[in-house]
Amino acid sequence: MSGAAPYDDDHANVVTVRYWAAVRSAAGIAEEQVDARTLADLQHEILRRHRDRDRFADVLSICSTLIGSVPVGARDPSEVLLTAGDTVELLPPFAGG
Repeated sequence: MSGAAPYDDDHANVVTVRYWAAVRSAAGIAEEQVDARTLADLQHEILRRHRDRDRFADVLSICSTLIGSVPVGARDPSEVLLTAGDTVELLPPFAGG
């Protein structure tokens, strides 16, 4: 997560999104690059990109989110700032050992 400078529209704020387990299956890809300054921006963009994929929005809604190794928890996505180069991990609940 970041103490990022204010967003500059002239410069991209590209982060990597990694999809795991069921959300990977629903997205049809393992990872992608997204230009987003907040977690809310990122969520909006990936929902737009995958709106035609069965189950994507449903699975995304139950995912835990980590930025790097830091869990986002119940924080407001619009208040979670992203920094260029961050990795956002999306992990649906899964069972196993």
